Amino acid sequence: MTKPTKKSYSFEFKLELVERFLAGETAPDLAAEAGLSSPVLLKTWVRAYRREGADALRPKPKGRPRRPASPPPAEPSELEQLRRENARLRAEVAYLGKLRALRAQKQR
Repeated sequence: MTKPTKKSYSFEFKLELVERFLAGETAPDLAAEAGLSSPVLLKTWVRAYRREGADALRPKPKGRPRRPASPPPAEPSELEQLRRENARLRAEVAYLGKLRALRAQKQR
């Protein structure tokens, strides 16, 4: 037994059936004529059409929406660059001071 595949319908096809339904034709007759699996599908399209307009019948993109690209990070100001360099140099001096103290301790 084969698994039935999900069929997709074009925007124009859906719009034509919805307009014919709204003009007075019955859902079971339209569904049978168009080869739809169920009149409920047509009623779903009609409900979406009434709620959001014709654009609701257009195919939706698959998957998760893309994140907007984040703007590039701003260049730090000259003052900020100098502060970072100063902090790095202070850490370096402190490290070298401790290293000298450890070497002097070992030589004793």
